[in-house]
Amino acid sequence: MLTIDFARFPIGPGDRVLDVGCGSGRHAVEAHRRGATALAVDLDEVALKGITGLDAPSAPILADGTRLPLPDASMTHVILSEILEHVHQHQLLLAEAARVLVPGGRLAVSVPRWFPERVCWLLSKPYHQVAGGHIRIYRRTELRRLITGAGLVLDGHHHAHGLHAPYWWLKCLVGVDRETRLVRHYHDLLVHEIIHGPWPTPALARALDAVVGKSLVVYARKPQ
Repeated sequence: MLTIDFARFPIGPGDRVLDVGCGSGRHAVEAHRRGATALAVDLDEVALKGITGLDAPSAPILADGTRLPLPDASMTHVILSEILEHVHQHQLLLAEAARVLVPGGRLAVSVPRWFPERVCWLLSKPYHQVAGGHIRIYRRTELRRLITGAGLVLDGHHHAHGLHAPYWWLKCLVGVDRETRLVRHYHDLLVHEIIHGPWPTPALARALDAVVGKSLVVYARKPQ
């Protein structure tokens, strides 16, 4: 399941892509599939070992995103997908992303959208009060300010995963650790969407993303 729209964030052969806080590495693997050299960075060694589909020179790297072991201006693209909301030093993370980008390089950032996330926090404390959980909720204006504060130029935004917000509201209502029949059926719907494409149609899926998309995605460039 991709959160970044690669039509808006084009990647191809010769590009050098850094996926910070990569988790399962889904964006790094997609960048590698498109011909780029992709580095998947995370502090979770178990998650990194589970990544498949990255062949040299692409690679998983165990590292702290606020202290990247990379030279200045070494990457053409940087992805920060669903990671800023977990990091206390989020400004430093964005500064490191800007540092390693080449002039003209592109950044993609995604975070939980304010309204869907706020509903989850109101419905359930265990949803976010866990080790390594979400420590803040971003409004779009705040995220844009942080990105421009790192010296980058904004280049558009959109929302993603419209079906996911109601799913997490349901999980928060019944208990994030409980798996009821309704939760299982909803999960099956999400799996169907991942495998078969936008549900029920691409146009309706885009409309749902705009209204209740769970993720806010912002794109930016490093000035030449």
